[in-house]
Amino acid sequence: MAITYESRYASSPKAVKNYDTTQLREEFLVDNLMQDGQINLTYSHYDRYIVGSIVPIEALKLETIDPLKANYFLERRELGIINVGGKGTVSVEGVLYELDFKDALYIGSGNKEVIFKSDDVANPAKYYLNSAPAHKSYPTVKVSKAEANKIELGSLETANHRTVNQMIIGGIVTTCQLQMGMTELKTGSVWNTMPAHVHDRRMEIYFYLDIPEGQAVCHFMGQPEETRHIWMHNYQAVISPPWSIHCGSGTSNYTFIWGMAGENLDYGDMDVAKITDLK
Repeated sequence: MAITYESRYASSPKAVKNYDTTQLREEFLVDNLMQDGQINLTYSHYDRYIVGSIVPIEALKLETIDPLKANYFLERRELGIINVGGKGTVSVEGVLYELDFKDALYIGSGNKEVIFKSDDVANPAKYYLNSAPAHKSYPTVKVSKAEANKIELGSLETANHRTVNQMIIGGIVTTCQLQMGMTELKTGSVWNTMPAHVHDRRMEIYFYLDIPEGQAVCHFMGQPEETRHIWMHNYQAVISPPWSIHCGSGTSNYTFIWGMAGENLDYGDMDVAKITDLK
């Protein structure tokens, strides 16, 4: 089995002010996801969050990695999964969960054996993973896209009409600190998470998908008075520190999966930055 991982250390906002394009991308962009037959993980020291992907051509078991110093991956962690590829199954301690396109699965800590498969290797499942430390074990729960809590935000007039699909979140799934969901922009809309905000009590990661061929998304980060940007493509993720805004604008509409962890589970705990105050 091929598994790769890397660690990313925290950067202060003062240091990031002086980063050039290459440094920004090296610190915050995750661009090795969705490789056939691979498990790719990035361990961030922001809230000890892990982002990764599994694309099983043959069955792949999620094993521990050295930074965890654990006997198995979920010994002290919880895991969120959203399938963005073909149909597949995830086996958790022998219990099989079928995941279709854009279905989600939450797996609580203490589960030793987690095995990923694709129904059709010609159209493999593409599992996007987020994981955070957990102090307690909660039940494994599947959440289909149809079962998500849907919130309509924005408007076509301001180019940010979008549907937020809350999936692994309080009221649907009980977790220790992990939250995940998926935001889909309507045709003609390109801005996500606008007005932008900061939540100093947790970090966040965005994963971009459904970007049409030849198009791209410009992701904005940094402090409201000192913003930076990173150009992104399909199946790329970006780490958002607690001190950073996180929003983006595409050359077409697209989808992104958001995941976060930190001090609390209050989805609305954020400090909004006025559009006119951004610099």
